[in-house]
Amino acid sequence: MFKYVIQLILGFLTLLMSTAISWYEGSGIIDNTLEWKYSTPFSQLFNMEINNGQDISQLDYFVYAAKFQPFFPTIMTVSVLYICTVLIFFIYQLNRQLAIILSGIISCVFIVISGMFFNSSTVGGNVFFWIIAVGALIFISMAISLWYKKKIQCLNYSHNS
Repeated sequence: MFKYVIQLILGFLTLLMSTAISWYEGSGIIDNTLEWKYSTPFSQLFNMEINNGQDISQLDYFVYAAKFQPFFPTIMTVSVLYICTVLIFFIYQLNRQLAIILSGIISCVFIVISGMFFNSSTVGGNVFFWIIAVGALIFISMAISLWYKKKIQCLNYSHNS
């Protein structure tokens, strides 16, 4: 239990640090008026009219950082993958079926998210596509291996009884 808590704390601290740095780097969109049309999907989603840099949604800072300075947004993504992995292994100790289901759900979510970055025109978008696609494959294989491990344990239990 203690080893999971320590790993989760480290994962969340890494996520917090990389989020703050990404947010700071993404604030550069305020001065880059040429990118307001292409890098503000959240402002457009909320039907916000952008007249000056202060009108841009804070979430769009992360989009801008991911497109043009992807290092810390990548660290954010990897830390989320790590936190999810630790949580799956912790949940597996308590409820194996739930861990298998959550692994499958997380892999489906990652497949959908990676589809949003497919064929991106920026380096950051391509980096995110590959990281999230690999993350989806990791969680698919985790779900399959946990399911297989559970089946083997059930078969061994039924043969020994």
